[in-house]
Amino acid sequence: MAASSEGPKLRRELGLVQATALAITDMVGIGPYITIPLFLATMGGPQAMLGWLVGAALAFCDGLVWAELGAAMPKAGGSYHYLRAAYGPLSAGRWLSFLMVWQIIFSAPLSVASGSIGFADYLHYLLPGLTSWDLRVIAAAFPLLLVVLLYRRVGVIGKISVVLAIGVLLGCLWIIVAGAPHLSAARLLAFPPHAFRLRWIFWAGLGHATLYALYDYFGYYNVCYLAEEIRNPGWVIPRAIMGSIIVVGALYIMMTSSFISVVPWHRLLQSKFIAATYIQALQGAAAGKVMTVLLLWIAFSSAFSLLLGYSRIPYTAAEDGNFFRVFAKLHPEGQFPHVSLVTLGIIAAVFSLGNLSEVIGSLIAVRVLIQYLPQTIGFFLLRVRAPKMNRPFRMWFYPVPGVVSLLGWLYVLGTAARRSLFFAAAVLVIGSAAYAFRARKRGEWPWEGR
Repeated sequence: MAASSEGPKLRRELGLVQATALAITDMVGIGPYITIPLFLATMGGPQAMLGWLVGAALAFCDGLVWAELGAAMPKAGGSYHYLRAAYGPLSAGRWLSFLMVWQIIFSAPLSVASGSIGFADYLHYLLPGLTSWDLRVIAAAFPLLLVVLLYRRVGVIGKISVVLAIGVLLGCLWIIVAGAPHLSAARLLAFPPHAFRLRWIFWAGLGHATLYALYDYFGYYNVCYLAEEIRNPGWVIPRAIMGSIIVVGALYIMMTSSFISVVPWHRLLQSKFIAATYIQALQGAAAGKVMTVLLLWIAFSSAFSLLLGYSRIPYTAAEDGNFFRVFAKLHPEGQFPHVSLVTLGIIAAVFSLGNLSEVIGSLIAVRVLIQYLPQTIGFFLLRVRAPKMNRPFRMWFYPVPGVVSLLGWLYVLGTAARRSLFFAAAVLVIGSAAYAFRARKRGEWPWEGR
């Protein structure tokens, strides 16, 4: 049964500037500063830059899917509502929307955990005396600190997000401006022999590079999770999504070009502090430490935005009666979903004890299998099932971007690591079993009337 309509409600206090700022901080974060060495290693050279382009194209096409759905159904929880509408609120849509929320319980903490691990790694640059155990404890404590800071009303958080976004952009621009005089076509084109031989290893490597690129692009859709807290969402959501993808895509390509031009790519493969190493090479050790402090700011900003957006999803599903009821509670004074926020923060603390590459691989596989693939298919179903639905924004060049998005997600899954796929499959199977058990007790699809 859905929660009562009486009581506290979410506030619409976020405009275009705040929404775009949240999307940018969510997308950039610490991601590129910890994944570029892994990114270059996937293809063994600067030809991995293709991954940025493929990832940007896929993100842009998928962003058009999110933009149309988000503008048409501006409700907190994003994909939860899109899947219900596309597949039927009383049939398969109930199962898929439950699964979407179920995977958020795992994938959202994995996403926050990647930022926590990155924060701890860069802190090690400033405090080299820290042991590996110290770093794990710091990474695990980081999400708990975020919970404390997010435990307040969203209007205050929207203002904080703009300040955080300034720090994110400052870090990117420092890297780009410092490297501009040193851009080297020779180093950018220093491809190893047979770099572009189109064998299976090339396509597998490009798939892995695209996976890391997508991890760094992910977040453009975060505003959809906050739709009920955004003013004029039909106008703001599409512009925040597409604008953030264009800005961030350009930043990533320029940043990577700067890194490779200053530090040879084979040395970057061995660096855990790529941005600090880069700035130190150009401007000295003191500047390297200042950059590291800024990166800690960026890591904080990203994880802050992630945990804020994802905490709204279990709340929305529970309020709708399709998830565990305890998550429907709003804080009586701040009017934010405090149970969901605390739960995701605690799970993120546990995942922060893991290995970065496995955390990222598992995150992508879970999201694509359980959320992005079904949502893209559902986008087309909704065009057929509800052609007269009010759509303040409609996909450009329909249906091409949707088809590209669908094929892209299949490509990413097909080239993912087996361990990541196994984890994603386990989340899918266990989540389906949990849904079946709950649905049978409640007489819901596919057991209604039996």
